[in-house]
Amino acid sequence: MFAGIDIGSSSSKAAIIGDDGRLLSVSVHNQGAGTDGHRQALERALALAGAERSDIRFLVATGYGRMRYEGADRQLTEISCHAKGVAWLTSGARTIIDVGGQDSKAIKLDAAGNVANFAMNEKCAAGTGRFLEVMARVLDCRVDELSEIAAASVKEVPISSVCAVFAESEVISRLSSGERPEDVARGAHVSIARRIAGLAGRIGCQPEIVMTGGVALNGDAVACLSKELGHEVLVAPHAQAIGAVGAAAFAWEMARAAK
Repeated sequence: MFAGIDIGSSSSKAAIIGDDGRLLSVSVHNQGAGTDGHRQALERALALAGAERSDIRFLVATGYGRMRYEGADRQLTEISCHAKGVAWLTSGARTIIDVGGQDSKAIKLDAAGNVANFAMNEKCAAGTGRFLEVMARVLDCRVDELSEIAAASVKEVPISSVCAVFAESEVISRLSSGERPEDVARGAHVSIARRIAGLAGRIGCQPEIVMTGGVALNGDAVACLSKELGHEVLVAPHAQAIGAVGAAAFAWEMARAAK
């Protein structure tokens, strides 16, 4: 079997691919770099595949913590692994929007599914999952409840601050002035969508557009991004673990090439 591990800043993901190239399992563990989350994710993925660590022939690591993982045969960038994972599980994608806990990426693919260009936002949390975590804390809800809350919105409450720290103060002020939490949640999604759309514009975004990362699980945020881009944004299968899937796919290809 062949494994991929994606060690992110806030979560760890693992995927197992069989000898026939079929995806057998994926696992997401909500602990990232600096923890044993990668071990937990891998053990869970192996259990789901009915396998043991000794069954792994080749393992590729990716993500923020990849260089500190000593059990990998290779380490590859998130850009490469997200592109590979999307190409492995879908067809026709030309743009990937990846929004993780600490950064966001826009990746342009050629017709063969190879990386043609990319842009990253690493300097500010305003276009990342961290921004939504801050909004959830202010709204006193879980981050996975934001989409449902925003679905009841009747208007968008604009959030103009470009910094997550200042946006937090702005949202507190909006709520104090009587704005509904539902409308503030919609405003948060519109705000993050506009920042991501700006990032995507730097690479010449074109359909099909596929979204990956934890924020892809937020349906209202995806809908707001589709509106900003003027094209439907599709959610990748196993969106949160797509980097691990791509890493496992690379492991499968590398092992076969070495025969």
